[in-house]
Amino acid sequence: MVNFNGNFFTNDTAILTHNNRGLKYGDAVFETMRYVNGILFFWEDHYFRLMASMRILRMEIPMEFTLEFLEEEIQRTTMENTAEGDAFRVRLTVFRNDGGLYTPVTNNVSYLIETTPLESPFYLTQEDAYEVELFKDFYVNKDMLSNLKTSNKLLHVVAGVYAQENGYANCLLVNTDKNVVEAINGNLFVVNGKQIKTAPLSDGCLDGIVRKKLMEIIDASEDLELLEASVSPFELQKADELFLTNSIAGIQSITKYRKKEFGNAIAKGLLAKLNAKARLSSTN
Repeated sequence: MVNFNGNFFTNDTAILTHNNRGLKYGDAVFETMRYVNGILFFWEDHYFRLMASMRILRMEIPMEFTLEFLEEEIQRTTMENTAEGDAFRVRLTVFRNDGGLYTPVTNNVSYLIETTPLESPFYLTQEDAYEVELFKDFYVNKDMLSNLKTSNKLLHVVAGVYAQENGYANCLLVNTDKNVVEAINGNLFVVNGKQIKTAPLSDGCLDGIVRKKLMEIIDASEDLELLEASVSPFELQKADELFLTNSIAGIQSITKYRKKEFGNAIAKGLLAKLNAKARLSSTN
């Protein structure tokens, strides 16, 4: 079952029309979250990122769109799907209502909540081979729109097709300065000894929630040093570890980039701390 503006429909119901602005213009934002046993991981961070994105895109934020209201709607949706398990991937999409061409006739919005079962309630270490390559056909712009989680992701889609056609698990995206920004579905972290580096938002990477949480963990660690700075492609093969972050996988270690193979010792330790932080967020 999916939740469209508070009403439930089976997932094969034709809800949206050909006039949907998300379809026509990518005029939509979304949040993807992990839901486990009644708890949304890092929900407040997701909520405030959604509100900020809507303001930037000049969407009208409904009065009822409070933290509590949207959380309750997500809870209702998961309860409709409890037969599928207790752990879910939740996607909350907000799009501007129908009307207009490039310029909308209204800034009012609708929302859609979807759920997909997850195998595990917590983030797990992935030991399978995970090879990546640079995608250089198109570039990420260095602007605020690139920081947002919008439905306008053609660059990421084409990169995904490229990865699939060439047998890679993922691709790393570069910006107009030719610096490495992120992966198709998450932020990139580069490990050299005890230093862990990730691209700044000014380079055009997604303002990821798990990126933010992991930066807090690294910054609080006495043994690790956090560096937020541009990542050159030449740094990748010199790294001890490369890993990606997103709200569903948590941390995904990269095992190979070109001729270089990588370990995952630092990533494993950080994953344990990320799971602890997720559990702590559920009690607040």
